[in-house]
Amino acid sequence: MKIVILERNSVGTDVPVDCIGELGDVTVYRNTVTAEEVKERIHDADIVIANKSPLNEETLKDAANVKLICEFATGYDNCDVEYCSRRGIRIANVRDYCTGMVAQHTFALALALSQKLIHYDNYVKSGEYSAQDRFSNFDLPFTELEGKTWGIVGMGNIGKRVAKIASAFGCRVIFYSITGNSTCTEYQQVDRDTLFRESDFLSLHCPLSSLSRNLIDSTALKKMKRTAVLINVARGPVVNNADLYEALISGEIAAAGLDVVEKEPLEESNPLSRLKDSSRLIITPHLAWASVEARTRCVEEACENIKAFLNGQERNMVN
Repeated sequence: MKIVILERNSVGTDVPVDCIGELGDVTVYRNTVTAEEVKERIHDADIVIANKSPLNEETLKDAANVKLICEFATGYDNCDVEYCSRRGIRIANVRDYCTGMVAQHTFALALALSQKLIHYDNYVKSGEYSAQDRFSNFDLPFTELEGKTWGIVGMGNIGKRVAKIASAFGCRVIFYSITGNSTCTEYQQVDRDTLFRESDFLSLHCPLSSLSRNLIDSTALKKMKRTAVLINVARGPVVNNADLYEALISGEIAAAGLDVVEKEPLEESNPLSRLKDSSRLIITPHLAWASVEARTRCVEEACENIKAFLNGQERNMVN
């Protein structure tokens, strides 16, 4: 089997991928971005391992041997599933490998914003704290999680983990199902307007689809509390970045913590890049999933997916 890894760096060079080398003849590329690069690099591949590289009719049509696309990720929106299914190309993703880390990062963002941690850290390090004549300082008001309503979009594995942690903090948890097909009964399911209206914290954990794209736009933001905190650790286009910028500047909501933006890496043309006030906006570079432990599990799970495929077994197939 000829195996091509298109995006070795997507899992970090500190995490070994040696297990894949035991499964076939492996060619490794640090990163692959353009369609032309993909076409050239997979033309004689049997198995393709990718993360964001476009895998569709344009890039796959001349790659007659491809039998399996294995994602270094849970998401597979880089793949044209319909085309792959017509071609008999199977797609396997990695599931539930970073649930704990994404939930942890959700609360890292929420706590940093609600407690104004960056502001107070800067206050101490600036020397202002040492120069004052009292033991404490709380010039920028901050709030508790206990007693607040935590709203969730996307009650899958990550959403449920976040709900459990929010409950432990003493929050009331509500959620909205984009598809309307959620079977979760542990927490109160509400309609979209109720979610926007009642949430003190609103965290997004849904996949990107036609139903979720621009879910959080100017209309949604106007319905939210002026004290609300928005957390997006899902996909960037779930939130309209221009509308969010206007909402933060005008005070329609209090703050936002983002691990994802509409186009990555963050472009200077994105208005959110102009907002430097970390008490209102914190952006991290799409790392919520990326603890050493999670990235190691990702590679190991991808290896197991390939092994299962070679043995004729169904494992984490999405088509």
